[in-house]
Amino acid sequence: MELHELQARALRIHDLYDELNQHVRGRVWTREEFMLGFVGDVGDLAKLVMAEEGARPGGGREALEHELADCLWSVLILAHRYGVDLDRAFRRTMDELDNSIRAQLPPA
Repeated sequence: MELHELQARALRIHDLYDELNQHVRGRVWTREEFMLGFVGDVGDLAKLVMAEEGARPGGGREALEHELADCLWSVLILAHRYGVDLDRAFRRTMDELDNSIRAQLPPA
């Protein structure tokens, strides 16, 4: 799946959450609430990674995959909510990192 396809799918789920939250709570989540949800997902992911490494009980591969997907969804939604062209930003950041790391390596 291409990034734009992932973004489109993530936005469809976002819109469903908005519909559900409007129905249940009478309002939709703010950008801050999406960020707090992401922080919670990252915490859950950290616990699952620790479990995968044997540092704590529980977890499992399916749970790890689910939480990684949740985190990706949150990043896609936050990028949308803040008007960030994630494809362009990712490419630019990877170019910057590539150049920075290569500059620190000894010549081949």
